[in-house]
Amino acid sequence: MGRGYIVEDAVEGYLSKLCEQQAGPVAGLLIGQSSVQREFVVMATQTPQREESTAASRSSLDKEWVTEHARQVSRMLPGGLSVLGVFIIADTDGKDTLTTLRQLVFAVENVISSEKLWSPADDDITDSVTLHVNPKTRKTVCRTFDIKDLKSMAKPADWKYQSGVCSSWSMVSCCLHVDILVPLPDNRTGAENMDACLKEGLKGWTRQIESGVCLIDGKKLPADTEFTGGQKRNMRQTYTAQLLITPDEQRLTDVVKRCGGSVSVRGVIHSRAYLHSNKPKARVAEKLLKRDVVSAVATRVKLLLEELLISEEESKGSSRDKQQTEQFCLPRRIFCPVKVSRPLCICDYQFSDEGLSEVTDRLKEMLDLVAPEEDIDTGQEMPAVILERDVAAEPTMEIVEALEPRRNNYVGVAMAIAVSLLATAASVLYLNDV
Repeated sequence: MGRGYIVEDAVEGYLSKLCEQQAGPVAGLLIGQSSVQREFVVMATQTPQREESTAASRSSLDKEWVTEHARQVSRMLPGGLSVLGVFIIADTDGKDTLTTLRQLVFAVENVISSEKLWSPADDDITDSVTLHVNPKTRKTVCRTFDIKDLKSMAKPADWKYQSGVCSSWSMVSCCLHVDILVPLPDNRTGAENMDACLKEGLKGWTRQIESGVCLIDGKKLPADTEFTGGQKRNMRQTYTAQLLITPDEQRLTDVVKRCGGSVSVRGVIHSRAYLHSNKPKARVAEKLLKRDVVSAVATRVKLLLEELLISEEESKGSSRDKQQTEQFCLPRRIFCPVKVSRPLCICDYQFSDEGLSEVTDRLKEMLDLVAPEEDIDTGQEMPAVILERDVAAEPTMEIVEALEPRRNNYVGVAMAIAVSLLATAASVLYLNDV
């Protein structure tokens, strides 16, 4: 027998509702957490229809649209939650549907993996799940594919519904001071090239995070230490973590290398990871928390660059000041509880010119989640505050703190771009070089 999937019973209700409403094939994502022993599925969300789609196109699945949906949803998941696979609700032939599911699950993995900056771990689960539900008979077929093997064949898997799957999950959280300086090459042009430069620069910082020391409730726990607080039903526990990081040593050639500018990313972020209740170990908690730290920074940078790329396209042909230093503010991270799966939360990133109504609309579109504005937790991070300085008297390469986003005023060939992260309402851990 293949892998076993323990599924929140609210997922069954959600899929049944889609079966009743569907007028054609429906695709969507399965969200949860993997472990060595079993998988936990806590949410399912359908892929929204394209606004420009026609009646004819609705009769078939838009695979490109499903994979883009997976990219967006993956960015909204905190540590411990990930896209585990895909589902299809269709009354088509099983063989044809299996082929479509196989194509989807590999495409989804490729697009999500392209945004990951961390190194794979030996204990990472490489199986991805597919689920086919027949809306007429309600028959459910669950299979898995090894997404690291392009020749992988479908394996049967056990799909079992259960109530309160994550009622006892624990949470590990931390606040981290971030100060990253990424040099830009002399010949870079525009936001697209800057994206590649930033990704490479953030990979170096990711290696520092991966090699950092993680203290949980002030202690360095042995890797095999089990978290016991969440093993009793409806009993969950919260842990506070600290990440101690030693920056990489710079070589002299790195210091004097000619560059065309730099990007500074700095501030304080809030990160968290959720742990399943099946005897999770300290090494898993550390891995998930570190990956969330990396994702929380990289996602904001990516979101801002996407905004700047749009603005750059719109402003082509306008005059540029090649010596200008641009200042931008990255979005803050906010959280929203998943009603049926408390205490779990999903997250979103809110630009300072966005209201909560825009956030709730995005949660509905991406996760099919109805979230009242009063349920949104905006207290973990606060918008950045500018440091009053005489910028005009300083060299162009000097980094400047940002106050408000300037998402419609991007200078594609600016000598330096300063991106400020967020202040936080929680206690802050400042890391000093040693």
